[in-house]
Amino acid sequence: MKKILNSADSFVRDTMEGIAAAYGDRVALLDGDLRVLVSRYPAPEGKVGVVTAGGSGHLPLFLGYVGQGMLDGCAVGEVFASPAAEKMADMIRACDRGAGVLCLYGNYNGDVFNFRMACEDVEFDGVQTRQLLGRDDVASSPKERADKRRGVAGLVYAFKIAGAAAEKMMTLDEVTAVTARALDNTRTMGVALSPCIVPKVGEPTFTIQEGQIEIGMGIHGEAGIEVRPMMTAEEIARLILETIEADLPLAAGDEVSVMINGLGGTPLEEQLIVYRSVHALLAERGVTVVMPHVGEFATSMEMAGLSVSVFKLDAELKELLRAPATTPFYTNANK
Repeated sequence: MKKILNSADSFVRDTMEGIAAAYGDRVALLDGDLRVLVSRYPAPEGKVGVVTAGGSGHLPLFLGYVGQGMLDGCAVGEVFASPAAEKMADMIRACDRGAGVLCLYGNYNGDVFNFRMACEDVEFDGVQTRQLLGRDDVASSPKERADKRRGVAGLVYAFKIAGAAAEKMMTLDEVTAVTARALDNTRTMGVALSPCIVPKVGEPTFTIQEGQIEIGMGIHGEAGIEVRPMMTAEEIARLILETIEADLPLAAGDEVSVMINGLGGTPLEEQLIVYRSVHALLAERGVTVVMPHVGEFATSMEMAGLSVSVFKLDAELKELLRAPATTPFYTNANK
């Protein structure tokens, strides 16, 4: 293992302290807790809180979206491991401004179990909560078992919609409803070219032979749906888009946002080459792309590969997507 760190044991601590040192004007550790990050942007009483949680090792997911117009708080665990329910509960309480808190996170067993415990805990204190799970990874389970799908990069769109809705002072039920609609209209599929190394493990999480590509790989190294000989960018784009369209039909006149997400070890040039093909394929179908996102939004340490997310828009979702947001890792102008 060759990584730039101090020790495997201090990886999460040092990352959190680095975030606090670099972006302390915008985010803060909750009472010095190295596992809970909260926004320092002012927010009025009566605003719905929006929070998430998950394992470390995925920056900018999840920590990078705490700020203004997106998340109010984030709890993190060890690399690829859920944070404790106690940390989640502390975060929820800190982000409640009297209007309740939406807990928005990926469909992973540890996160689901611990968030349920945390919500039960804070509700004894009178804090209202709602829970929504991202299930955008079409490769992780067939359509008839969509409730089993993993939440991956498409969660970023849900964070954006929920945060914008909360900024508009919508009620907890209203924020939950519009975010649920965003989740229902988002699909993602990824490919991997190489594994990653979890610092405490010290060896690759899986193997991919030279000249091969794994289709549908999960962001923790979960097995994909097939291994193929290496493909061109255009072939990758076509395969992913056709798979997504089989699950989320698109028609001429539709508007979508597309996210090309690097998994940690893929150059931006390669991501843009894939976006070029996705954009052209959608244009052939008469589908318009609004606010494309190209870059690293949900990584898996140094894994090489990328994912493509398609977010189908309506008028309200487009307005909320365009609303301004500022976090250490995500900023957009109102356009």
